[in-house]
Amino acid sequence: MKDNIILGVDIGGTGIKGGLINVETGEMITERHRLDTPQPATPKAVAATFKQLVKFFKWKGPIGVGFPAIVSHGVALSAANIDASWVGTNIAKLLGESSGCHVYVLNDADAAGVASMRFGAGKGEEGVVMMLTVGTGIGSALFIDGQLVPNTELGHLFLKNKKEVVEKAVSKVARKEKELTWAQWGKIFNKYLLHLQRLFSPDLIIIGGGGSKSFDEYKDELTVDFRVKPAGYLNKAGAVGAAWYAWEQEQKAK
Repeated sequence: MKDNIILGVDIGGTGIKGGLINVETGEMITERHRLDTPQPATPKAVAATFKQLVKFFKWKGPIGVGFPAIVSHGVALSAANIDASWVGTNIAKLLGESSGCHVYVLNDADAAGVASMRFGAGKGEEGVVMMLTVGTGIGSALFIDGQLVPNTELGHLFLKNKKEVVEKAVSKVARKEKELTWAQWGKIFNKYLLHLQRLFSPDLIIIGGGGSKSFDEYKDELTVDFRVKPAGYLNKAGAVGAAWYAWEQEQKAK
C-alpha cells in the first residue's frame, strides 16, 4: 500500500459510496463502488454495510469518511437523513472496529469542501471561502485562509422567521416541490446569499451538489458582492475530501 493512497467513503441517506483516492492528485483511481444505505440506518446496520464496502476493496489501511452529521472528535452530535440513534455514537470507533482499519470522520459537507479547496474550484483561494452543497438539504463548509472551520450547518439558519430553516426553502428538493424554474429558484437563493454576505463577508462561495450542474441557469439572478462559482468534483467530492482529511490526520500523528 502506498502512503498517498487512501480509501475515501461518503455515507449518505440513500447510498454508501467509496473508492481509492490518490491524495496527491485528488483522483479516484478505482471505479466508485456504491451500496444502498440500510433502512433504518442504525449504527449497527450502517457499520455492517461499511464493512462490506471495505471488504470489496480488500483494504487494510486508513479510511476517511464523510458523514451526514455534526462530528466532534469522531462523535456524532446530530443525525441528518440517518437514524436518530447515531447521536452520541463514536462513529470513528464503531466503523474502525467493524472494518479493522483506522477510520477518520468529518461532516459530509466539510469533506466536499476540503476536496474543492485542495483540488477544485477553491484551490489556492485565501480569505473567507464557503462551500454550499445544494441537494436534499443545504450543506455548508467554511474555510479561512484555507483552514476548515468544521460543522457550520449554515443550511439551518432561519431566513425570514423562526418557523422554517433555509434549506426548507432553497434546497433542490424545495425547488422541485414548488415547481420553480432554476431562474425563479435563483432569486430565492440570492436572498440566502445576501444573508450570508451580511453575516460573513465572504470572498468566494462555491456551489456544490446537484445545484452546481445548473449554475448557468440561475447565475444571472445573483446580486451579491462576492464571487460565486460552481464546484467541479460533483458526486466524488465527499470521498476525495474524506480521504485527504484522513491522510492529513495520519501525517499529524507521525
